[in-house]
Amino acid sequence: MRSRFTAYAMHNADYLLDTWDATARPELIDFSKEKVDWQRLEIGNTKKGGAKDAKGVVEFKAYYLQDGEEYVMNEISQFVKRADGWFYLDGLVKSIGKVGLQTNLGKNAPCSCGSGKKFKRCCG
Repeated sequence: MRSRFTAYAMHNADYLLDTWDATARPELIDFSKEKVDWQRLEIGNTKKGGAKDAKGVVEFKAYYLQDGEEYVMNEISQFVKRADGWFYLDGLVKSIGKVGLQTNLGKNAPCSCGSGKKFKRCCG
């Protein structure tokens, strides 16, 4: 999870695609319209994800700046383990918005990259 957050912050689309499960991976990630500056990641609850597990769930909060304002996105992400490591499967955005003023949005949250698409159809 931390490495994928760093990849988002650095606009490293290749790494993100390489660590995305092939069954759910988008064809490409376009950062050209990205208008946010990712700041920090807070890992919350985790379920499974150990050495003997085939699946894992991570809840996190990702903080970012946009137009000088601080925002936070709270997501629950699912990962699957393959022979060569852990891969992102999908995520559910629980809330997103200015820090202290988040709105619960569920599956249809707008993507924080500014594309205008739903998060689940874009970067999620």
